Amino acid sequence: MTNTGGNDFDVAVIGAGNIGIAVAYYLVKNHGVKTLCLIDARDPMSLTSAQSGENYRNWWPHPVMAAYTNHSIDLLEEISRASGNRINMGRRGYALATRRSKPEDLINELFAAYAQDDARAIRIHEVGGLSTYEPPVSAAWEKAPSGVDVILDRALIRKTFPSFARDIATVLHIRRAGAISGQQLGQFMLESIREAGGKFVRANVTSIAGASPFRLMLEVGDAQTIVAADRVVNAAGPFIQDIARMLGHELPATCVYQQKIAFEDRNHAIPRNMPFSIDLDGQTIDWPEGDREILAEDPVAARLLAPMPGAIHCRPDGAEDGKWIKLGWAYNHTAADPHAAEPVDPQFPDTVLRGASRLNPTLKAYIGRLPRGAHHYGGYYTMTDENWPLIGPTDTPGAFIAGALSGFGSMAACATGEICAAWVAGSHIPGYAMKFSSARYQDAEFMESITTANKGHL
Repeated sequence: MTNTGGNDFDVAVIGAGNIGIAVAYYLVKNHGVKTLCLIDARDPMSLTSAQSGENYRNWWPHPVMAAYTNHSIDLLEEISRASGNRINMGRRGYALATRRSKPEDLINELFAAYAQDDARAIRIHEVGGLSTYEPPVSAAWEKAPSGVDVILDRALIRKTFPSFARDIATVLHIRRAGAISGQQLGQFMLESIREAGGKFVRANVTSIAGASPFRLMLEVGDAQTIVAADRVVNAAGPFIQDIARMLGHELPATCVYQQKIAFEDRNHAIPRNMPFSIDLDGQTIDWPEGDREILAEDPVAARLLAPMPGAIHCRPDGAEDGKWIKLGWAYNHTAADPHAAEPVDPQFPDTVLRGASRLNPTLKAYIGRLPRGAHHYGGYYTMTDENWPLIGPTDTPGAFIAGALSGFGSMAACATGEICAAWVAGSHIPGYAMKFSSARYQDAEFMESITTANKGHL
C-alpha cells in the first residue's frame, strides 16, 4: 500500500506492527472507517512483530486476562476459517512442567481463571484414576479439547512427553493454545485494509501538533510532509513513549529486551508433536568450572551464576515435517532504550541451551555444538509493571493507545485491535476490557491486586 494522494484522514494509526495493523483492520471491518492511514518508518511487521514467538494461549492467572486472550483466540479462529487457515493456526497446547507434586497454588490459579465459566474446564488426572486425557496427537485446532488437563500421573507424563526429564511430577496441559503465523496474520489484515481504501505511509513521525484534528509532521528521507487526522492511535510498539510525549502525556511502560534462539534439530532431540513446553521451576545452571570463573569476572554475566527464574521454553518450529526448534527464556528484567543498539547477549545461546536441557535432557548434545545457521535474535517487550496492556483513550482527547503487550502481542493482537477500534469509533466495549485503559490506575485496590499477583510472564 502506498499513499497515492490526500493527506486528511479520519484515523491515523502510528505503528504498522501486528497491533497497529489489527487496530486498522477492525476499524475497517467493524466500523466502516474508509479514510485511514497506517504510518511507520519501517516495512510492516519488520520490527518487534518479526521477532514474535508466534504462540497463543488462554492461560493467565487472572480471569480478565484469560477472557481477553480467549476473545483474541475466537477472532483468530474466525480468520483461520475465513482464510482457509492461511495463518497456519495449530493447537497442541502449552505444557507447563514442574517437579512439584500436586502444586496446589498453580491448580487454584487455574480454577480461579477458568472454572467460573465451566466447572469441567479443569480435569485432574491422578495415579490409579480412570483417565480421560486426550494426548496432543493432532495439531488441528478444530479437534483440540478446551480447558486444562492437570497430569499428576508420572507414567502418563512419560508416555505423553517422552523427552521430558524423569523428575517431572506435574504437567499443566493448557489445551486452548498453540502456534500461528504472525506474518501471515498481518498480511491477511493488510490486504483487507488496502481493499477498503486504507493507506500505508512509510515515514517517521517527528511531531504531533494540536488536538483533533491532529497535524502529524512526517519525515520521508530528506523531505517532510504533514498529515491531518481527526483521531490518532499510538500503536508504536517499543516507541509508544515517544508518540505519547508528542501528544503531551507519559505512559507507565518500559522496554525490556528478550532473546531467543532457533536452529535445525539434526539430532531429533525434540519430538515434532511436543507442545510448546515451559519449565516452571527456577534453577541454578550447572556451569563447568572454567565457565564459572569466566562468568564471575564479568559484572553483567555473573548474574548467570545465581539462581535463575523459571519459564524457560522450547517448541518445534515450522511445519509438522520440519526440523527446526525454538528456545526462549525471558529472564532479563533490565529496562533498555529501544533507540540504542540492541543489547544482544552473546552468552545467551549457551545459557538457554543449558537451562532448557534440564526439562529436555536430549538438548545437552547441542551445548557448545549449535548447528551452523542457528539464529540468535531478540526483541523488546514493551510492558507495564503489572504486565497488563494499555488499550483505550489517553489523557489527550482524540488520541488512543494500543500497546504494552509485552510478550503476548501476536496472540492478543486481534482482541487488542477490536477493543481499540471500538474505543476510537465510540462503540460498545466488552466489560472485561475496561481494565485495560489507563483508568485502572485510579483504582488503587485493583492495582494492588494485579501488581502483587502472578503476572503470567513467559
